[in-house]
Amino acid sequence: MGLTGIQIFKLLPKTNCGECGVPTCLAFAMNLASGKAELEKCPYVSEEAKEKLASESAPPIRPLTIGTGEYAVKVGGETVMFRHEKTFVNPPGLAAVVSTNEDDASVQGKMDRFKAAQYDRVGLKLRAEMFVVNDASGDAGKFIALAKKVSDGTGAGLILKSDSVDVLKAAATELKDKKPLIYAATAANADALGELAKAVECPLAVKGDGTLDSVAALTEKLTGMGLKDLVIDTGSRELKKVFEEQILIRRAALKDKYRPLGFPTIIMANEMANDLMDESLVAATFIAKYGALICLSDFQAHSLFPLFLDRLNIYTDPQRPMTAEQGIYPINNPDENSPVLVTCNFSLTYFIVSGEIEASRVPSWLCVQDTEGLSVMTAWAAGKFSGESVGSFINKCGIKDKVKHTTLIIPGYAAGISGELEEELSGWTIQIGPREASQIPKLLKTWKP
Repeated sequence: MGLTGIQIFKLLPKTNCGECGVPTCLAFAMNLASGKAELEKCPYVSEEAKEKLASESAPPIRPLTIGTGEYAVKVGGETVMFRHEKTFVNPPGLAAVVSTNEDDASVQGKMDRFKAAQYDRVGLKLRAEMFVVNDASGDAGKFIALAKKVSDGTGAGLILKSDSVDVLKAAATELKDKKPLIYAATAANADALGELAKAVECPLAVKGDGTLDSVAALTEKLTGMGLKDLVIDTGSRELKKVFEEQILIRRAALKDKYRPLGFPTIIMANEMANDLMDESLVAATFIAKYGALICLSDFQAHSLFPLFLDRLNIYTDPQRPMTAEQGIYPINNPDENSPVLVTCNFSLTYFIVSGEIEASRVPSWLCVQDTEGLSVMTAWAAGKFSGESVGSFINKCGIKDKVKHTTLIIPGYAAGISGELEEELSGWTIQIGPREASQIPKLLKTWKP
């Protein structure tokens, strides 16, 4: 059994310096106990404490970051087998393969589709993050040029894939500032690629021979060389076997604290299916169980968008509802005479209401109040969507400076707050809207200030 947070706290320096990223040593101890932090984050811990806390000082699945800038992908760091136990933390990165034997038009098409397939949802940007650059020629110059082309042209993170140590060494040395993932160390080249990963300070993938024992032998060898940022590819390509291996790896890392398998995994979906549709089904499988990096043969919107939503849903904290940001949302280019509606910040409500307003083609202002992610009815019952709270929000949000009229449309399910709201908003007329969002366009088309 691991040490408790209090037991770990007793071994820490108790300076509360905050240099570890959390404000107090107690909070840091709790993070260590739950596997969310690493002991090396504390600059003042004693060597004696380090020895005692060696087994407690790292998350069961090593967190690591691939790439830099806005497309950097953080993977690993998971602490539960099932998201309903707590939550999954770092969503998997999605990548497509470009190869040195592809023509320029094919590569450019994938780059264009990468940039086009980006969607805003609940204040988040849904998009792929990476390219796998595959060496099909053994030509280091050609390989580096292709990697630079996709990186500079898209900003995406890189996975450098080659069977040649020399090609990988040249590319990783040239591109080390971009923090690519080097793919892949095997039993035959582990020494050489281990030294390369140490020299360029980039993460390294290990590829087994289809058995977990071969993977564990590689990770133990590489960690013995001082490497920490590793990614696992078991080498298997048959769907059922890979699925079983992912579960075994996660269980071994979390339940048995087996460090040799305590690393994020990479799924080569492009090598497990014959077409993009099948690849997408493979990708969806391992977004749920438990791929950290998932590689496809191409970027296509009809394939990516369902995967984005799958990833978003699974990696959303089940104990916290998805929310829209509180504020004023202009829809259809409203002006000072446009209607003003108010609703809650539960994301489903926001998207339904904003969608109906947009479909009406009537320029409108939608004021979204923070109700801690509760729907209108639930927020009203909990006292978080009351006349007082809505009135205070409308007074402070700035909508009064944007319109000349003094009419506010409230949800039909919150009709009971109208009297109190009129007291809070002196001089304003409170109009009760429909109960169903589908009736909003009809209301707006006949609305007059």
